[in-house]
Amino acid sequence: MYIQNGEWVIISAFSTAFKSRFNFGNSLRVKIFIITMLTGIIPVLLVSEIFKQVNKSDLIENRIGNIKTQSQILATQLSSKTFSAGDMPESIDEGIMQLSNTLDGRIILVDTNLKIVRDSYNLDDGRTILAPQIVACLKNKESGMAQTDEGYVLLASPILDAGQKNVKGVLVVLASEQTELLRAGQVSGRILIVELVSSLIIIILAFVFAKFLVKPFYQLSESITDMSEGYTGETINFSGYKEMQQLSDAVNTMVGKMQTLDNSRQEFVSNVSHELKTPITSMKVLADSLLVQEDVPVELYKEFMLDIADEIERENKIINDLLALVKMDKSSSDVNIAPVTINEVIELILKRIRPIAAKNNIELVFESFRPVTAEVDEVKLTLAFSNLIENAVKYNVENGWVHVSLNADHKFFYVKVADSGIGIPEESLENIYERFYRVDKSHSREIGGTGLGLAITRSAILKHRGSIKVYSKEGEGTTFTVRIPLTYVF
Repeated sequence: MYIQNGEWVIISAFSTAFKSRFNFGNSLRVKIFIITMLTGIIPVLLVSEIFKQVNKSDLIENRIGNIKTQSQILATQLSSKTFSAGDMPESIDEGIMQLSNTLDGRIILVDTNLKIVRDSYNLDDGRTILAPQIVACLKNKESGMAQTDEGYVLLASPILDAGQKNVKGVLVVLASEQTELLRAGQVSGRILIVELVSSLIIIILAFVFAKFLVKPFYQLSESITDMSEGYTGETINFSGYKEMQQLSDAVNTMVGKMQTLDNSRQEFVSNVSHELKTPITSMKVLADSLLVQEDVPVELYKEFMLDIADEIERENKIINDLLALVKMDKSSSDVNIAPVTINEVIELILKRIRPIAAKNNIELVFESFRPVTAEVDEVKLTLAFSNLIENAVKYNVENGWVHVSLNADHKFFYVKVADSGIGIPEESLENIYERFYRVDKSHSREIGGTGLGLAITRSAILKHRGSIKVYSKEGEGTTFTVRIPLTYVF
C-alpha cells in the first residue's frame, strides 16, 4: 500500500507536531506520568500477588488440617476395633467409606505387616505398601505427611491399641488439593480483574495528575513566548507552586535586566551618535565661517584651522575609544595572556604621563612594595591603568598630587590610584562606569574627555576576573583600588 505525496506530507507534519508537543524522551509530563503510574501500579500488583499466595496457602492448610482432624477421629475410633485381612467389621468398613466420601479421597488401612487390610477404592487390597511415611509411622508412632507435585496429600496416622502403647495399624489418607487450587484460581481471577480495573484507574489519575502538574509550565512558556515579541514591561506572576513562583521571579529578573540592557543599548547608540556628531558640527560651523567671508585674514584662518584640527583629534579619540571598548566586549578568547612584570608596566605609564602632570605642577609618586609578576593581557591592562592615572592627573587641582601604589599577596595583586583632585559627587559614583557618562560635562569637554575611559577600564579589569572599587568625596579627591588575580582563570 502506497501513500500519496500529499498524504505523506500531512502525516509527516502531524508526526513532527506530535513529537514537538510530546517529546517522550525529554517530556517532564511523560516522566511524571510514568513515575506516578508505576508508583501506583507496582504496590497494587505486589499486594495482589501476596494476597493470592496467602489465600492459596490458607486454603491448602485448611484442607490439610481437615484431613488431619478427620483421620485422627477415625484412627481413634479404630483403636478399640480389631481388624485383619478378610475379617473387616462392618462398622470399620462404614467408617472408612464415610471418611473417603467426606474427604473425597482414598482411604487405606494398613496392618503392622504393611499389608493393606482395606482400600476404599478396592484396588490394592492384600498388597504390601512400603511408603516411607507408613514405615516411619509404625516405627515412631507419629503421623507422617507428604505432598506431591500433582496436588495430592498423603497422610499416615498411627492406630494405637487401647492402652495407647503399641501401634496396631496405620490409617492412610490420599486426598487431592485440586478443589482448593481451583478455588485459589477463582480468587486469583477475581483479583486479576481488580488489578486491571485499579491499574486503569491509576493510569487515568496519573495522566490527569501529570497534566495538572505540568500545566503551569505550559502557562509560563506561553507567557515567555508572548513577552519574546517585545519587552512590554509586563511581569509574570504565578501564585501556585513555590518553585514556579521562584522560576517566574527569575524570569522577571532576567526580563528586567534585558530591558535595562536594551535601554542601555539605545542610550549608548544615542550617545555615540551625539558624540560623533558634535565635532563634525563644530568643524562645519568653522568651515562655513571661513567660506562666507572674503579675504579672510591669515591669523583668523590659522585659528579656525587649529580649531578644526582639535575637533578632528577629538573625533579620532572618540573613535579609538569606541574601538577599544568593542574589543573589550569580545569573548575571553581574545585575551592574550602572558607573564608580565606589573612594576615595569606602571613605570612605563608614569613615564608617559609625567610631562602632562608637570604642566600643572602635579606630583606623581609611585610606591612599589615588592616585584609583582602576573598572567595578564599587557595591552588591555596598560590601557586600564593609563585611564585611571590620566584621569587622576586631568581631574586634579594645581599643585596637587597623584599617588600610585602596587602590592600583592599569594593570590592577587593590588593597584591603588589616589589623587587630590576635584572628587566625584556621591550621587554620581554609581554611574561613573557607564559609557559616555560625565560628572561635569563642561570640564570634561575642556580636557578632552570622551566619557568612555572608565567603561574601558572596568571592562579590561573584569576580563582579568578582577574587581575595581572607588572612594571619593567631592572637593577632596578620589581613590581607585584594583584587585586582579596573579594567575589568570580561564
